[in-house]
Amino acid sequence: MSSTGKREVDKDDIKVPHTPHDIKCKARRTLLSQKLRAQRKKAKEGARKERQMERQKLGDAAPAVQKPRTIESMRRQDETVVDENDQEYQDEIEIDEFAEYFQGREPKVVLTTNTNPAGCAIVFAKMFEKILPQAEYCSRRHFELKDIVKFATNREYTDIMVVNEDRGKINSLMICHLPNGPTALFKVSSITMPDKIPGGGEMTSHKAELIVNNFTTRLGHTVGRMFAALFPQDPNFKGRRVCTLHNQRDYIFFRQHRYMFESREKAALHELGPRFTLKLISLQHGTFDTSSGEYIHLHKAGMDVDRKKFVL
Repeated sequence: MSSTGKREVDKDDIKVPHTPHDIKCKARRTLLSQKLRAQRKKAKEGARKERQMERQKLGDAAPAVQKPRTIESMRRQDETVVDENDQEYQDEIEIDEFAEYFQGREPKVVLTTNTNPAGCAIVFAKMFEKILPQAEYCSRRHFELKDIVKFATNREYTDIMVVNEDRGKINSLMICHLPNGPTALFKVSSITMPDKIPGGGEMTSHKAELIVNNFTTRLGHTVGRMFAALFPQDPNFKGRRVCTLHNQRDYIFFRQHRYMFESREKAALHELGPRFTLKLISLQHGTFDTSSGEYIHLHKAGMDVDRKKFVL
């Protein structure tokens, strides 16, 4: 106590802010938060460099770097995963519905939409005329799908692709393989047309190369071969145009690029578009039939609960 009657304040009684939450001034609080983040980042980077130097010193004796845990790496074992070297599997694909297309038959695809389609469905369907040189767009008008199947089969078309939209938004794509199926229905999402892709290029009429990637199960191989049967088996390499269908966690991503070799080891890619994502809803034997078609696969809501279980 001082002579004036006032209590002297001890320095130990002063509260020094240790965290940004203790500071009332917003500007000072923000500045301290930035400094703390920078310190943590610097410490983390220093620790990483130390570990790297330690591994270099140990050489072969260094412990193996652990692979990151991803949903793909934790995928549940599936007995339907195909071994491509299995002779039994090779015998099966030599007589399946798509065998003749891998032996030289040219695909011929008819494109159409749902009845009374919005403009977006017509534009998207006609886009496949450029992607698939042997594809031809036909207006749906009032025809039933069963009638279109008969019409296309009689004129020796090999596949029917039907783009469906609802309230001006494309929601599904059906592919029906002729003359005897199978028929696949896909949910369509994340569509980006070529004119919306920054720096997008123009498609040419060259026959595109096709990459079908990461389809590992029997169902996946069937879907992959169904896509491959839409493309000619004699791509024009001079066009340097390549279409990719990449499966990841049962979502199929479509991309289209033109490539150019900058050197023997490096290639540059120029995206052409469009971009879109497919999700398999159903695959059934035979051509389009909503009543009696036997399903090979039918997606149900409960299948999305287990995120480590994939069907393709």
